[in-house]
Amino acid sequence: MGSAVRPSQPRRAAVTIRVMVVDDHPIWRAGVARDLGERGFDVVATAVDGAAALRIIPAARPDVVLMDLHFGSGEPSSLSGPSGAETTWRIIESWPDIRVLVLSASGAHADVLAAVQAGASGYLVKSASVEELVDAVCRTAEGDAVFTPGLAGLVLGEYRRMARQPRSDVPTLTERETEVLRQVATGRTARQIADALVISHRTVENHVQSALRKLQLHNRVELARYAIEHGLTK
Repeated sequence: MGSAVRPSQPRRAAVTIRVMVVDDHPIWRAGVARDLGERGFDVVATAVDGAAALRIIPAARPDVVLMDLHFGSGEPSSLSGPSGAETTWRIIESWPDIRVLVLSASGAHADVLAAVQAGASGYLVKSASVEELVDAVCRTAEGDAVFTPGLAGLVLGEYRRMARQPRSDVPTLTERETEVLRQVATGRTARQIADALVISHRTVENHVQSALRKLQLHNRVELARYAIEHGLTK
């Protein structure tokens, strides 16, 4: 987000929006923070990766988090820590009032879907202009879904394709595990699932961990993707 893409009459945020920038490239991270600050946003924090973001958020409490998806290619970061998609899921689960806008160099099909399934409000590629970024952050703060042109159609097309597929049984899961899996795919937190199914929070977590083991998946993002792909959200 350097000066080469700045409009001659830059727009500014109409109201003060608190933003956090999560990216492991220090020059890019600083540039985005500077550009947003110059346009009236309150950049409350920056973070090098998902692990750092999760530590900082409780104190920073941003309205919008700009999230990269892949860490480790810029300045040293925790390669063993959560990915951008997993961090997005954790943010939405722990702080549902915070919105996440992915800002990534990747426009890959799988990355876009993973971000959306994790709960991201939108997806913007890094080739976007500052004007497009400002507009996207403002709209995300207002609750809109924002995508780089072309990506919204990709997401809609994928969900339509999945909806046409016949439902698949999940023979390795118990009836309760399948129900919890269906709830996970809707984006509900563990506590919300517990309330909906009239079971304890600990029981929900036990079912989630059991499903992960049986399906050989690694996190809730993959679990949600599995549920969608197998027609469990219908």
